[in-house]
Amino acid sequence: MADHVQSLAQLENLCKQLYETTDTTTRLQAEKALVEFTNSPDCLSKCQLLLERGSSSYSQLLAATCLTKLVSRTNNPLPLEQRIDIRNYVLNYLATRPKLATFVTQALIQLYARITKLGWFDCQKDDYVFRNAITDVTRFLQADTTHPLTKHRKIASSFRDSSLFDIFTLSCNLLKQASGKNLNLNDESQHGLLMQLLKLTHNCLNFDFIGTSTDESSDDLCTVQIPTSWRSAFLDSSTLQLFFDLYHSIPPSFSPLVLSCLVQIASVRRSLFNNAERAKFLSHLVDGVKRILENPQSLSDPNNYHEFCRLLARLKSNYQLGELVKVENYPEVIRLIANFTVTSLQHWEFAPNSVHYLLSLWQRLAASVPYVKATEPHMLETYTPEVTKAYITSRLESVHIILRDGLEDPLEDTGLVQQQLDQLSTIGRCEYEKTCALLVQLFDQSAQSYQELLQSASASPMDIAVQEGRLTWLVYIIGAVIGGRVSFASTDEQDAMDGELVCRVLQLMNLTDSRLAQAGNEKLELAMLSFFEQFRKIYIGDQVQKSSKLYRRLSEVLCLNDETMVLSVFIGKIITNLKYWGRCEPITSKTLQLLNDLSIGYSSVRKLVKLSAVQFMLNNHTSEHFSFLGINNQSNLTDMRCRTTFYTALGRLLMVDLGEDEDQYEQFMLPLTGAFEAVAQMFSTNSFNEQEAKRTLVGLVRDLRGIAFAFNAKTSFMMLFEWIYPSYMPILQRAIELWYHDPACTTPVLKLMAELVHNRSQRLQFDVSSPNGILLFRETSKMITMYGNRILTLGEVPKDQVYALKLKGISICFSMLKAALSGSYVNFGVFRLYGDDALDNALQTFIKLLLSIPHSDLLDYPKLSQSYYSLLEVLTQDHMNFIASLEPHVIMYILSSISEGLTALDTMVCTGCCSCLDHIVTYLFKQLSRSTKKRTTPLNQESDRFLHIMQQHPEMIQQMLSTVLNIIIFEDCRNQWSMSRPLLGLILLNEKYFSDLRNSIVNSQPPEKQQAMHLCFENLMEGIERNLLTKNRDRFTQNLSAFRREVNDSMKNSTYGVNSNDMMS
Repeated sequence: MADHVQSLAQLENLCKQLYETTDTTTRLQAEKALVEFTNSPDCLSKCQLLLERGSSSYSQLLAATCLTKLVSRTNNPLPLEQRIDIRNYVLNYLATRPKLATFVTQALIQLYARITKLGWFDCQKDDYVFRNAITDVTRFLQADTTHPLTKHRKIASSFRDSSLFDIFTLSCNLLKQASGKNLNLNDESQHGLLMQLLKLTHNCLNFDFIGTSTDESSDDLCTVQIPTSWRSAFLDSSTLQLFFDLYHSIPPSFSPLVLSCLVQIASVRRSLFNNAERAKFLSHLVDGVKRILENPQSLSDPNNYHEFCRLLARLKSNYQLGELVKVENYPEVIRLIANFTVTSLQHWEFAPNSVHYLLSLWQRLAASVPYVKATEPHMLETYTPEVTKAYITSRLESVHIILRDGLEDPLEDTGLVQQQLDQLSTIGRCEYEKTCALLVQLFDQSAQSYQELLQSASASPMDIAVQEGRLTWLVYIIGAVIGGRVSFASTDEQDAMDGELVCRVLQLMNLTDSRLAQAGNEKLELAMLSFFEQFRKIYIGDQVQKSSKLYRRLSEVLCLNDETMVLSVFIGKIITNLKYWGRCEPITSKTLQLLNDLSIGYSSVRKLVKLSAVQFMLNNHTSEHFSFLGINNQSNLTDMRCRTTFYTALGRLLMVDLGEDEDQYEQFMLPLTGAFEAVAQMFSTNSFNEQEAKRTLVGLVRDLRGIAFAFNAKTSFMMLFEWIYPSYMPILQRAIELWYHDPACTTPVLKLMAELVHNRSQRLQFDVSSPNGILLFRETSKMITMYGNRILTLGEVPKDQVYALKLKGISICFSMLKAALSGSYVNFGVFRLYGDDALDNALQTFIKLLLSIPHSDLLDYPKLSQSYYSLLEVLTQDHMNFIASLEPHVIMYILSSISEGLTALDTMVCTGCCSCLDHIVTYLFKQLSRSTKKRTTPLNQESDRFLHIMQQHPEMIQQMLSTVLNIIIFEDCRNQWSMSRPLLGLILLNEKYFSDLRNSIVNSQPPEKQQAMHLCFENLMEGIERNLLTKNRDRFTQNLSAFRREVNDSMKNSTYGVNSNDMMS
């Protein structure tokens, strides 16, 4: 007993150290000791002691947390009786200790909820013992005024069908009672009770009714899939009225939750109502919104304001404009909403994150105008220009205040600005004449003031900065409204208006560019680039009508008579930016992206090449003219990424007229040849400046990767290949050897190699007498082997750096090997035939690298998992003899990775795993078939060994059979065809296990459903022969589609849960 008391005191002390101490070392030691406690065999009994006798809230929290972990355990789960005891104990504990700390109560409630959820299908004497949650919880109210995803979904579905509506009804009834009483909300218990009641109601409405919400934070404008059985609650107008009444009657601190409930109610699926019912429901909803807008006092609270903005957005996300205009009070409501929006936009500093919802509402309203068929007036032609004007003028007025008071500039959050501009682009196109007139007036005022300030000797920097800030917003907005043309049928008059706006921006650009030698404004330049990008999308390219009125206006004002002349303005701006802003990464990267986008279009690239400025770029791509190509010792190596974009664009431009002109190609490559020679010279000496060598090489390989990506034709790519091989390949190998531990160097080199071996557009087609395919693979193998062997010497890498230092490089090696193996330019059979170990070295290095990666990391890092599984797919398809020759533990590792990948969230990974499994199963089946036939040629050693390993470990293949069947029957299977391909082979290899599995699933059904389920399985195998010929596989795939449909129909009609997962977990 004394020992118990002593150990209890120690545990309490450790809890105190964990939660209260400020000393990091002490906290870490306490955490380590408590982790050991949670894993100890007597944890359960000590948790009970802590709850019974613990003197601190922290020890009670520890006990609750440990018990939650124990009941959640999938391996060695607690017996049913023990879980029932814990459940009853927790309920009694909560009932007898009303004054627990809030966080302890929450932890115990979480424990109760976890036991209830995980035991939902558990029976004791034909009674579902964990399903009486409502009864248990109701007693409190009267007294007081990783399992598989499939199983979780089944539990949630059963809970939804059997209990959730009752809980929602109960919560609504209690809210009605609360609203009818004079609650004393200063009393903490009554305040807390009402708060939890609102949270309960909100959670009921926010329930994932159909199992599609994998990420709770995403898709804010969703539809709430209320079950049909809940119709009565929403047809009854008193439910909706209850929440509007609560909003007006209870203190503002509760209002955000009430509004959140209204947001969910406003979002119920349209199909829950017929047209008349929906119109009635919408009418009540709009009346409630009108009442709030007429009494807006509570909206001064930011949380209330935010939720109300969300509610307004749902009016249009879930209802059509044609339905809204028919609501009785529509004219008054749209006026109130417009006034509310205008006021909100004018107070730009208040709750800026809520503006998104208001703009979303108006964007959807404006986009609906061309399609509305109702005779009632929508009045948007009156109110939309007001919203547009409020947004534009409020942004301009904010500039002076932000600069004066040193506030945070919204222009620095480019993501938020872009989102708002996308919404404004549609709003501004409604009544476009008014938008244009406003923009022209405001632009002319700011541009004139700006010009006067620049000419004045006494102008203050503050005044100049204000005008530049205003012009920045205007250029962004002009770009946005021009981009909005894509959403509407445009007229000649509107194109002429676009021309007016474009002329002004280009004139401003001429002014700012002329001053770049003295000063420039980064934000204004970024706005210009945003404008150019929108202009390019709408008015440059193959689909644009060149007779557009926009070009006529450009011709009149700026003498830009056609697209070629406009393109020359683009290129002029690009060269100017690269010349003056080469050290500003955001401007450089966006400028180069614009150049890259221009180089893609078929007609525009041919017009570009004829420009003297483009020819200048092709002949002078050196740091002398483009400073970002220089080796700047102050910048990071990663800042050179934009060079790849630059050379991709140059490569495309060069290819237009290159043909087979090797002299022109060599002339273009002179700067890169010089750089390679410089690195070679450095490597040849014993002592060289390592930093300079690194920077020169990294810049060079990034440039080359851009060119290699652009050269997707055989002729041009062969010029590049013959230039780099064999002369410069040793330099790349040497760089990997020297700097394998520095990913800033190895990543660009490995990515270049992966690009060189990628047979993009069949560009790697060597002549029949050329050994270049094999020689290229040798270099690939050499690089993978050298990098792989050296990276494995790094030892233990911290978890937060493991991807950057190790896994990223390994992932690129996997991609490189996959590209080489699947490129169809190497006959891999010749390597073994002539004793060349290049293939073996590459494959053995792959295995070494793979075994150094924990299974969890393979799926935790998306790029790694995609490169690994796509490589494995190629290996199982073309190199199964190599897979079969591996050691048993390696084979089991690969099979385990396939098994885990089958349930991955990434459909590409899951589909790749199905393909790998299909190749392995087909290989196994063929070998087994051959071994049973009397043939003179025995199985080769690898096949025999592989068969033996699989017979020793049948559980792995059986596990995958149950996993695939499980996904097809119980989950939302998005790649059914891919899943069907390996399933037939799995069944034929495990006929007895499949029979047991089938019987288990059939017997788990309610008695009246068993015959139907049995018939489903009979139909699945009907007409299927014991072979894996294509015809037989196709028939099985067709049978499987029908099987899945029949099983789903059968289970939908079932009132019971399906316990088939017991055998599949």
